[in-house]
Amino acid sequence: MARPTIPPTGVERTFDPADIIVSKTDLTGVITYANRVFCDVAGYEERELVGQQHNIVRHPDMPRCVFKYLWDTISTGKEIFAFVLNQAKNGDHYWVFAHVTPSYDTSGANLIGYHSVRRVPEPGALAVVSGLYQQILAEEQKHQSAKEGMDAGLNLLVSVLEEKGMGYDELIFTLLGSA
Repeated sequence: MARPTIPPTGVERTFDPADIIVSKTDLTGVITYANRVFCDVAGYEERELVGQQHNIVRHPDMPRCVFKYLWDTISTGKEIFAFVLNQAKNGDHYWVFAHVTPSYDTSGANLIGYHSVRRVPEPGALAVVSGLYQQILAEEQKHQSAKEGMDAGLNLLVSVLEEKGMGYDELIFTLLGSA
C-alpha cells in the first residue's frame, strides 16, 4: 500500500511528556508493532499501522535525507538519535525525539529489525533543528529529481556537521544541552 498523501493541516499535536511512542519494524521498515501511544498520537488503529511502511507517518516538510542518514546508520548496526517531524492520519503534525536501535535475534548475531522509542522533544532544541531542517528541505526542493534532491540535502547536512566539527548524534545532544 502506498503512503497516503494527506495535505498537512498546520495543526500541531502534542502528547504527554511521560508517554513514550514505541514501534518495531522489520529490516525494510514495515511496522511489526505499534504501541497505544503511537496509535493515539498518529490517529491510526493498530491494524492500520502494522504491515505498513513506517513512512506512513512521514511529514512532507521532513527532509528525506535525514531518513537516509538514519537508515544508513541503523543498517550498520548502530543506534541513532534524531528529531523527527511526523504527520498524523488526519494531516496534523507532531515532533518527536527518536532513539532508533537495531534488533537482533536471540543469538545476538543476526539483525532482524529495528526498535524506535520516541519522546516529546525539548522546545529549545526544536527551534534550532527545525531551522536546520527547513534549510535542508529547501535544498532538496531545488532539484527536479527526488534522488538528486536527497543527495544535495545530505551533502548540506554533512557540510553543516563538518563545519561544526561533530557527528549527527553530537549535534543532537548539543541541541539537547542548549534546550
